[in-house]
Amino acid sequence: MIQLGLIGAGISKSSAPRLHIFLGQMYGLPVDYLRIDSNEIAGFEFADAIARCAREGYRGVNVTHPYKEVVRRKVEVSDPSVARIGAINTVIFEPKGWQGFNTDFSGFSGAFRHRFGDAKPGISLIVGAGGVGKAMAFSLARLGAKEIWLHDVEKARAGGLAATLAAAGIATSVIETDGLKDAVRKADGLLNGTPLGMFQHPGNAFPVDAIGGQRWAFDAVYTPLETEFLKCCKAKSLDILSGYDLFLFQGFDAFTIFTGIEVDPAAAVASFPPPPPMPAPAA
Repeated sequence: MIQLGLIGAGISKSSAPRLHIFLGQMYGLPVDYLRIDSNEIAGFEFADAIARCAREGYRGVNVTHPYKEVVRRKVEVSDPSVARIGAINTVIFEPKGWQGFNTDFSGFSGAFRHRFGDAKPGISLIVGAGGVGKAMAFSLARLGAKEIWLHDVEKARAGGLAATLAAAGIATSVIETDGLKDAVRKADGLLNGTPLGMFQHPGNAFPVDAIGGQRWAFDAVYTPLETEFLKCCKAKSLDILSGYDLFLFQGFDAFTIFTGIEVDPAAAVASFPPPPPMPAPAA
């Protein structure tokens, strides 16, 4: 049995166990995958939880909000881009030491190529410069984006990410609030890295009247599968990359890290059933 897990806060409805158990069945491997939800454990300490997984024979764990940057200090990272991102979402327990990876970074590239083939991202505007924004920015650079523009309601956070990208030789501009609408109109791709659009956080991070004429859009949110932002983009004939696409491809990459098996993405996407619709929020 390959024992895996997910450590995070508020993960009781995560589809990660379903995905990894499905992939195990697809490749003839017995997989068990447990959620370790810090919201449900009295006196939870992340360091204790991950150390216990290592002691109890877990092959590895996925790590999600709010521990992706905390775990970075506990692992070795071989990929320079992942080291610069400073956030880890996949850990394997090796005798030589815990190894850390960011499959949001690699998974975004895989999802983009699956949807759009060899197309270039062009000028890409990311709203939200947190953990997923960092992963998207470095992935866009690897995909050959012409320019990466960043906007965040916390200006210092966008500036910090821009500085990190600049140190890696990646051309980046920070977009001020009063210039956001103009930037949206000029961009080729629009990417939402904020929680806006989730059932708990309804809304759209982009000015609706500026959407139209871009080539593509991505939303990191996938509950619901079709957010207000993506509905608007679809109505304006933009090509869509969804948060569910990223969920799948980061999961495929994590499974490969855990098991050494290269997932056939086309076969997995075709066979893995989507999650059931979530009920509408109470009025």
